[in-house]
Amino acid sequence: MSPLTAKTEPLGSVRERVLAALRQDIIAGRLAPGDRLVERELADRYGVSRVPVREAIRALVGEGFVLFESARRTVVRRLTPDDVRELFELREALEVYAAGLAASRATPEALERLRELLAEAATATEAGEAEAITDVNTRFHDRILAMAGNGLLISVMEPVDGRLRWLTRRNAEWPQLLTEHQELYDAIASGDPDRARAHALAHVRANYRSTVRHLFGGEGAEAEPTG
Repeated sequence: MSPLTAKTEPLGSVRERVLAALRQDIIAGRLAPGDRLVERELADRYGVSRVPVREAIRALVGEGFVLFESARRTVVRRLTPDDVRELFELREALEVYAAGLAASRATPEALERLRELLAEAATATEAGEAEAITDVNTRFHDRILAMAGNGLLISVMEPVDGRLRWLTRRNAEWPQLLTEHQELYDAIASGDPDRARAHALAHVRANYRSTVRHLFGGEGAEAEPTG
């Protein structure tokens, strides 16, 4: 693999590049839950020294992707049913609220951008490109947050955004997600906040059930996140 950085690049920039690459490798499943993270191997993988790798690992511990099992063993975290439930409870509270705001504040330009993202999602879904689907679906939800026009809402979602993408990547029911996003778009475009909130709530809860089925074989799938 070619180096991520030039030799003259500042250490802070190198660290951010390694952090982004390591996070994406976890989200995309190239590093699976339970996989051990060895600084030397990761430094070779990304073409950097061990220092930015060590700092990236520490950052990902804080983000909830990585776990120190012992002083000498660091692994990709295994998500539990409680982890998933808590993330979806937060998502339910914030995304449902954002959808209502987006419906009341949407501009023609913002709705056009959502339509473009849906077209990208349809293309990626038809091709079965999991990483592209995850990326465009994330951008779809990010756009709705932006349409809500509440900077504090965005800042609250930001720390858990990566873990939510990690969960979405492990949910393979892509055609259903596309249908739900199309329905959510229609609800937001209608300008009716109540309708938008109802569709957002249905979408989050359906995604929760699908994620639980995929991760745990149905364990806990009958329960809803209680936002």
